[in-house]
Amino acid sequence: IKMAGDSRFPDVDADGSEKNDETEIVVNVGGVRQVFYGDHLNQYPETRLAELINCLSGGYDSIFSLCDDYDPGKREFYFDRDPDAFKCIIDVYYFGEIHMKKGICPICFKNEMEFWKVDLKFLDDCCKTHLSEKKEELEEIARRVQLILDDLGVDASESRWKRCQKYIWKFLEKPESSYPARVIAVLSFLFILISSVVMCVGTIPDLQVVDAEGNRMEHPTLDSIETACIGWFTMEYVLRLISSPNKLHFALSFMNIVDVLAILPFYVSLTLTHLGAKLMELSNVQQAVQALRIMRIARIFKLARHSSGLQTLTYALKRSFKELGLLLMYLAVGIFVFSALGYTMEQSHPETLFKSIPQSFWWAIITMTTVGYGDIYPKTTLGKLNAAISFLCGVIAIALPIHPIINNFVRYYNKQRVLETAAKHELELMELNSAEGKAASSKSELEDLVREGKEGPYSSRLKVSHSDTFIHLLSEEKHYRTRLQSCK
Repeated sequence: IKMAGDSRFPDVDADGSEKNDETEIVVNVGGVRQVFYGDHLNQYPETRLAELINCLSGGYDSIFSLCDDYDPGKREFYFDRDPDAFKCIIDVYYFGEIHMKKGICPICFKNEMEFWKVDLKFLDDCCKTHLSEKKEELEEIARRVQLILDDLGVDASESRWKRCQKYIWKFLEKPESSYPARVIAVLSFLFILISSVVMCVGTIPDLQVVDAEGNRMEHPTLDSIETACIGWFTMEYVLRLISSPNKLHFALSFMNIVDVLAILPFYVSLTLTHLGAKLMELSNVQQAVQALRIMRIARIFKLARHSSGLQTLTYALKRSFKELGLLLMYLAVGIFVFSALGYTMEQSHPETLFKSIPQSFWWAIITMTTVGYGDIYPKTTLGKLNAAISFLCGVIAIALPIHPIINNFVRYYNKQRVLETAAKHELELMELNSAEGKAASSKSELEDLVREGKEGPYSSRLKVSHSDTFIHLLSEEKHYRTRLQSCK
C-alpha cells in the first residue's frame, strides 16, 4: 500500500484540498454501492460521509480511520455495516429527516446512526417513540436481571441483620426464589379465600346466633376463623414492612394500602366494641362496627398480589383511561338525550312511569347498558321506538372502545412474557460469557505449557485448538454447577 504520493491516489489541488462540492465518491456498504456528491454531503459536515471527502488529502491513515477498506482506483470506500439501515440513514442528506424501515431493530439502528455520526434529532418523531419503547424494555430487562443477581449474590460486608432482612423479603415477596417461599404464597392465597368465604357465610341468618339483647351476630366459630385470618395478614404485613428496603415506598404502594384496609377494620371494630360503649351509645357503636365490617371486602383485592392476570388487567385499565373516558362520554351523552326524549314522549300517556327527566336517567342507564330491569318502561309507540334506538346506540357505544382495551391487555401480557424470557436469556448469556472467560484463561495456560515443553514426550504432537479449550469444562459438567444454574 502506497501513501499519499501514490499515483493512484485522488488528485488534489495545489493547496492540498479537493473541490469538495464537485467531488464524487462511491461508498460500498455491505455489498451495496452508492454514489454521493460533495454538495449533498457537506450539508452535514460532522457526519462520517462528509468526513470522507475531506480525508482524501490526509493519506491512508486518515482514510482507514473512517472506513474498513478503500480502493484508490475506483475511489470506492468499503464499510462492513448494515446496508438496509444505511439506506434509511442517507435520507438525511436528501430530505433532512430519517425514518426507520419496518423490521429493523431500533437499538441497532441507533448504533448505526452513531457510527455514521448522524444526530438522533433527525430521526422522525414516530421512530423516536419506537426507540424509546425499546429503551424502556431494555431498562426493564436490566432491572429484572439486576434483581435476580442481587437475590443470588451475598455481600459479605453486610451485617447479619441486613442479610436477615433480605432473606425475609425474598421469602415473602418472591415465591419463585425457593420451595418454602412458594408454600407461604399458597398459604397466603388460601387465607384470603377462607377469609372471604367466612365473610359471606357469616351473613346467612341460619348460621348466626342471638346475643343476650336479641341482636343477631356471627357464629363464634366463624368469628374465630376470621380472627386467625386477620392474625396471619397482620403478621405477614409486619414482616414485610420490617424487611422492606424502602419503608416509605412500601407504605405508599397500592397493594400495601389494600392490605392495611383489609386489616384495619377488624382492630377498629374490636376497639369500638370494648371501649366505644363507654364513650357513646351502644346503638351508635353497633352501627359503626357494621360499617367497618363491610370494609372487609377490600381483602379480595389481595388476590391481585398472587395473580399476574389481575395485575395485567389493572395495568391494561390504567393504560386505557382515554378509551374508558370516551366510553363514559358516549354513554353520558346518550343517557341525557334519550332520557329527555323518553320523558317528553311519555307525558301523553295517563299511566306514565316517567315522572321527571332525572328519574328517566335510571331508565336510560339500564336500557343503554342492555340490563333492562323492567321497573320503568315506555308505554307509547314513540317511547318504545326511542327505547329501541337507545339500546342499539348503547351497544355501539360500548363496543367501540372495547377493542383498544383488549389490545392493551394482550400487548402488556405478551410484553411481560417476552421480558421474562429475555431476562432469563440474558442470565444464560452472562453465564456463557463467564464460562468462555474461564476457558480463555485455560487456553492461555495450555499454550504457555506448549511453549515451555512441559507436557512430556507427546508435546510435539499436541495441537491446541478451540475444542481443546472446552474439554476440561465438559468433563466437569456433571460435577460443577454455577450459581445461576443451581437457582433455576
